[in-house]
Amino acid sequence: MSDAAQMPGTMPNAYVAGKGNLSEADQALVARRAQALGPAYRLFYETPVHLVRGEGVWLYDTAGKAYLDTYNNVASVGHCHPHVVAAMARQAGVFASHTRYLHEGVLSYAERLLAHFPAALAHVMFTCTGSEANDLAFRIARAHTGGTGFIVTENAYHGVTYAIAGMSPSLGSGVDLGADVRVVPAPDTGPEAGARFAAGVQAAIADLQRHGIRPAALIVDTVFSSDGVYTDPAGFLAPAVAAIRAAGGLFIADEVQPGFGRTGAAMWGFQRHGLLPDMVSLGKPMGNGYPVAGLVMQPRVIEAFGSKARYFNTFGGNAVAAATAMAVLEVIETEGLMDNCAKVGAVFAEGLRGLAKTHAALGELRAAGLFLGQDIVDAEGRPDAARAGQIVNRLREAGVLISATGPKGHVLKIRPPMVFSAENVACFLDRLEGVLKQG
Repeated sequence: MSDAAQMPGTMPNAYVAGKGNLSEADQALVARRAQALGPAYRLFYETPVHLVRGEGVWLYDTAGKAYLDTYNNVASVGHCHPHVVAAMARQAGVFASHTRYLHEGVLSYAERLLAHFPAALAHVMFTCTGSEANDLAFRIARAHTGGTGFIVTENAYHGVTYAIAGMSPSLGSGVDLGADVRVVPAPDTGPEAGARFAAGVQAAIADLQRHGIRPAALIVDTVFSSDGVYTDPAGFLAPAVAAIRAAGGLFIADEVQPGFGRTGAAMWGFQRHGLLPDMVSLGKPMGNGYPVAGLVMQPRVIEAFGSKARYFNTFGGNAVAAATAMAVLEVIETEGLMDNCAKVGAVFAEGLRGLAKTHAALGELRAAGLFLGQDIVDAEGRPDAARAGQIVNRLREAGVLISATGPKGHVLKIRPPMVFSAENVACFLDRLEGVLKQG
């Protein structure tokens, strides 16, 4: 599922007002939310969890109960990592301002970040959120190509600005798609996945052109997380990227969810496919909870935009954001977290496949490092969203936080902090097995 607000009927694992088993205090808190925040916000779980503290892979509620976090890729290096917290506080106590003053912090971070990319991706522009990064990519792609047509997958989530919400079908039928946006089926598994996906993209290109719309870009989350997590075979994206480029469009890799080493095989999801994107959007895990995001690009794509328009974001790339993001990158590097994702992710996948041998509700598993999508199916092997929702909520009661994704809402979305250990995996599997045995 996306991390954006949706109507309860289209958002897996949504709280429905008046249901659940809330205490009087939490019922009052829900009422305060509705009064102060209005009707568009959503809560997770049949009984929302009231969290007050986090540390590492654990979150704690008002009663001190610990919950194993297997969902939040925002706290990528663990909740409240001391190195990140110290860097954030230190910089906040010295200087915090925007990028219109000379300051080494943002430059040092930009250089260190770009060193993790292929040399051709040589510029980075900073924003506060992944939505803003994708909105900036939208503007740059239009300026560079002269086109207005964008292609996304059928349950994609790329953000919440006006333009990008129109490119995020997972937001539901209440949010209209952009007039020049075309959706294509998400990739499937198997050796023909690349050819099928490319055929969908080619059909979308033809439809845009038939309506006199010049293609501007194909944008995909490189693990297709909102579509149900589609990771293999590595390399299957290449034919689709070739198709959009042949039509004069760009390839935008949305790395907001899979980026910063989570797949274990590479720092960025696009690298698993042997691709060089024109632009790469970054967000969520970049600041471990601090709002920092960015757009990395090949210099040629910014020339038309940069010659006509100046870019400024009051908080994007501010000194505190740069210091915090630098600390996150340092932790990923020094603690070997990409390697940890590969090793622990393999243990996780093996454990889930082992459980599937004795629990028929566990269908196909798709995984790359610590990003896993576990299908929940019925006795006939069909998607079972009701059972997935039941599992999610029973795990919440058992002290494990997880959610669901995919257009049918039947895929368990597993993406814990990158500091997850084999012991944490064992804890998750034990509690999942307990839930499955409940029937």
